[in-house]
Amino acid sequence: MAPLNDTPAGALKIRVKRKIYPASGVRAEQPVLKDIAIDIEPRSFVVLTGPSGCGKSTLLNIIAGLDSEYEGEVALGGPDTRLGYIFQSPRLLPWRTVYENIALALPDGDARHGRIEDMLRQVGLEGFSSQYPERLSLGMQRRAALARGFITEPDVLLMDEPFVSLDDPTAQGLRELLIGLWNRRPTTVIFVTHDRAESVMLGTRILRMSGTNATIVQDETVRLSPSERTDRDKVLAEQRRIFRET
Repeated sequence: MAPLNDTPAGALKIRVKRKIYPASGVRAEQPVLKDIAIDIEPRSFVVLTGPSGCGKSTLLNIIAGLDSEYEGEVALGGPDTRLGYIFQSPRLLPWRTVYENIALALPDGDARHGRIEDMLRQVGLEGFSSQYPERLSLGMQRRAALARGFITEPDVLLMDEPFVSLDDPTAQGLRELLIGLWNRRPTTVIFVTHDRAESVMLGTRILRMSGTNATIVQDETVRLSPSERTDRDKVLAEQRRIFRET
């Protein structure tokens, strides 16, 4: 990933001309992405949505630098841009406590170690810092993953369906938690989901991807104020507008 000259940290320029999974054994060559061109402003909350298997996570991995086998370029604003990634799985080390799992994201001696307990309080895990992941519910583990993602104060935070497989009340609680964290510490977020209601509730901008050999087919600004994002009726109305639902 190359830095963008004279551009604030948190800005991105994404150009993916083509991404193909090569033929393997009896499997034919599989086109995944084509002609992706996205410019993202700092401190925006961008949601990538579309049908399952359309390449959303592949694009996120390209942005993260985890996949370099594509034609194109991803450029980040500022040479010292900090990038974080929250995966579908909480990815907590079972032999380390909640505190230790979060501390792993920080360099030794970093002053932000002193903020871990406060971050745990913000995500509703006050009093759980010495617990091991196996003692936590999946929802609580995902709260710990959010704390780890935000404690590093990233300029860009990538999130790949972090609330998938949760029951509705737990997922809704985590969405509201994420909105609160982002409002207190705005950062550039790129969030992957196939859930249309979730995309409207969280995003300031929605990029909808097509199916096979995916490209961006819709680019919408979400017209909801911060207070309206937890109003189910307002979210539903905006969802209908954006996705042309009746």
